[in-house]
Amino acid sequence: MAKTTAHIISHSHWDREWYLPFEKHRFYLVKLMDALLEKLENDPDYKSFHLDGQTIALDDYLEVRPEKFELVKKYIEEKRIIIGPWYILQDAFLTSAEANVRNLVIGINETKKYGPYSKLGYFPDTFGIYGQAPQMLRQAGIDTAAFGRGVKPTGFNNMVSDSENFESPYSELEWQSPDGSSVLGVLFANWYSNGNEIPSSEEEAKKFWEQKLADAEKYASTPHLLYMNGCDHQPLQKDLPEAIKLANELYPDIEFKHSSFEEYMEAIKNSLPEKLQTVKGELRNQRTDGWSTLVNTASARIYLKQMNQSAQTKLERLLEPIATFAYMNGEEYPEDYLRFAWKQLMQNHPHDSICGCSIDEVHEEMVTRFKKVDQMADKLIEEQSEKLAAKINTEAPAGFDKAIPLIVMNTAGYKRHTTIEKVIDFEKVYFGEMPLQEIHGYLKNKALPKLAVVNVKGEEIPATIEDLGSAFGYDLPDDKFRQPHYAKKVKVTFATEELAAFGYDTYFLVEKESTVSLQGIAKEGNILENDYLRVSVHGDGTYDVLDKVTGHELKAVGSYEDTSDIGNEYMFKKATGEQAYTTKGLQANVKIIENNASRGSIEITHQFEIPAAAHEELEDLKDRVVWHKDREARRSDEMTTLELKTILTLDKQAKGVAVKLAFNNTAKDHRLRVVYPTGFTTDHHLAESAFEIVERPNKPEMEWSNPSFDHHQHSFASLSDGKNGLTVATKGLQEYEVVEDNTTLAITVLRAVSELGDWGYFPTPEAQCLGEQTAEWYVIPHAGDAISAKAYEAAYDFQIPTICVQTDSHDGELATNGQFINWESNGLVLTSIKRGETSEDLFLRVYNPSDEEKTLTIHHPDHVNYYESNLIEEKIATIGEKYQERPVGPYKILTVGMEGVN
Repeated sequence: MAKTTAHIISHSHWDREWYLPFEKHRFYLVKLMDALLEKLENDPDYKSFHLDGQTIALDDYLEVRPEKFELVKKYIEEKRIIIGPWYILQDAFLTSAEANVRNLVIGINETKKYGPYSKLGYFPDTFGIYGQAPQMLRQAGIDTAAFGRGVKPTGFNNMVSDSENFESPYSELEWQSPDGSSVLGVLFANWYSNGNEIPSSEEEAKKFWEQKLADAEKYASTPHLLYMNGCDHQPLQKDLPEAIKLANELYPDIEFKHSSFEEYMEAIKNSLPEKLQTVKGELRNQRTDGWSTLVNTASARIYLKQMNQSAQTKLERLLEPIATFAYMNGEEYPEDYLRFAWKQLMQNHPHDSICGCSIDEVHEEMVTRFKKVDQMADKLIEEQSEKLAAKINTEAPAGFDKAIPLIVMNTAGYKRHTTIEKVIDFEKVYFGEMPLQEIHGYLKNKALPKLAVVNVKGEEIPATIEDLGSAFGYDLPDDKFRQPHYAKKVKVTFATEELAAFGYDTYFLVEKESTVSLQGIAKEGNILENDYLRVSVHGDGTYDVLDKVTGHELKAVGSYEDTSDIGNEYMFKKATGEQAYTTKGLQANVKIIENNASRGSIEITHQFEIPAAAHEELEDLKDRVVWHKDREARRSDEMTTLELKTILTLDKQAKGVAVKLAFNNTAKDHRLRVVYPTGFTTDHHLAESAFEIVERPNKPEMEWSNPSFDHHQHSFASLSDGKNGLTVATKGLQEYEVVEDNTTLAITVLRAVSELGDWGYFPTPEAQCLGEQTAEWYVIPHAGDAISAKAYEAAYDFQIPTICVQTDSHDGELATNGQFINWESNGLVLTSIKRGETSEDLFLRVYNPSDEEKTLTIHHPDHVNYYESNLIEEKIATIGEKYQERPVGPYKILTVGMEGVN
């Protein structure tokens, strides 16, 4: 029998920002790194240090100590400082699939300036992990993973809680993705601090190792025991070599060694039992009592999730595609700016950041970062789309001398209809062209001519045109000083014809008297109706949604429910037995606020009276650091009124109804949800996760005792009885629950709490989210389930705006309408089209959401060498110049490289 070996791995789990803001945590990081470099330089027995799997710690340190670069590089090359593979340690469920890929790609590329990186999927404290992680890691050449959550139960302060129903009896297991890809997984069964502060005195060491050896042997399937020498922001243990030497003297039958994950993983691979337990898919701690899953970080500070969703969408679904199309047509790809924007965004993606479970100062800084990303993305989208517009022939159809071309670009990757609402500059007068004092009045009082919108054939498109008066503006030319002006502003609203996938179309605002019918979408009786849906609003603000294609109708959906929340940023908790307040049956003010041929909107206003806060007894519970599970506190007797303004909007060709809620939150300690009863009989549901539309049970496992069973979603959740279905897509609303006998979908639109939670009392008044709040979602009825109905395409239509560019009339090498890339999805889900991080090739990425093989077809661009790539953009197999009917297996992620496009 092999000798027992205790592998001691030194590390410090570095939450970049959490209970202290970033710069205060960085202060301690610099101290740690200084101490580490000194130790490595002076003590050859201190073998190595695992730098938490994230390269950004090096950036943070070297910004303060730039002179240390060569010394850091030296120890990385010698594998005494182990770095990578991630850029940051991200939250898995609250960041997009592509954000997770960029985190890996950029992290690996960042390591190249230093030396080798750790080929370990490192998730030490991630709050659950998506099920496709093994496939993603395998595609990056990584066959092992280490994680602290998701399989065995862990309780308060990460104490191991025994159960007879462990998913794996060992800390080692096979972790398998839905496609069958698997990695060797290692659970920190005794947490990632089980070897912290090892004593170097004999008496203390005996007591320490007696307990620690027993704890590790309890779960280990091999004679190789893992001890993590560190914890959150742990200072360096400088006497570790002495402590290890003492342990070897005390226990001669055991080898204690200062190890690394590379050594440890290699050792256990050679010692594993014949058959390990296989854990499939998501790691979400479902085999627990449910009180420590941290799932409600999905609804803490929802404004952060909304800003993140907006920024991710702009980068991966607007900017990257439009920059790719411009690059295909001879323009420079803004790779440096894009990488910088992604890195800025990912600095908001660590679990204690995007999860909203830090102190207020942390999240104030996050808002600034999100705004910076938005600013970069907006300018680059504007620049790249204008460059493309300059290459498109925009000469007006015959018979129209004066025309303002409007180019509509579809970056979603699917055929779609959309409604364009565009404010255009109808006429500009620059300062200097007439006396400044006269310009504004001249434009404001100038009557508009009769105007209409026509397509490339000269056929009129129903449109609403509104005179907005004049407003100040300015141009910033590349070759001259800024050019201030006033412009006559006109708002044009029209429904497009079908836009091709990755395509564009040109419309023209022309001087013409309209001759088309402008029959509105809204009807008498507070009804919205198009060819696909009929939405009827009741007096209490609930509404019926008739799917005219299937004939199925959802009845009285869309009410709001409000309960107390006496939990914290991590976990929701309401008082036992409390009844929710509801708008169902509460009289609302209902009125039509927009009605034209392109769209109709109905506004619903509730005066919703709820308790103003939790009872003051909650303050005592927080002061005494009473765990949320054990709290009981009623709601206050003081009431406050939330004026909930809900706008339902139905576009002409929409297959879903858009909902926008706005209100001034004047209440504390509460959770507000919107409720969609379906009546469907089903025991499971679907939700979007990373590269997966995952199936989850409606009811928890037998160990679950938490009254709530909330879940994460990326952008939609869906219920179906097999015949009919309902999918609700959202913009940054990432928490939902299936309630009421498994038939009702409840989406969290606000959660207001007052403390961080975890290991102490950290007040967070800004987490109460007082003040103006908004939330947006999209209600999509359909046949079958979300996968068979391709409801995800309608969800992305809602989330991904089209780009509309006002330009001038000019000739161009591109036709007036067309496609930049001609492809067929055939039931595959598109996630990305971009240029490479380190090459000039293009990469298109899809995944198969189903259990059946699908086919990917790309017809264009021509004269291109196609190849299959992995996630980190390495060529796997050459395909050739033609790309026809490429099979994509069940649940597979496929990346196609395109060589020679530009």
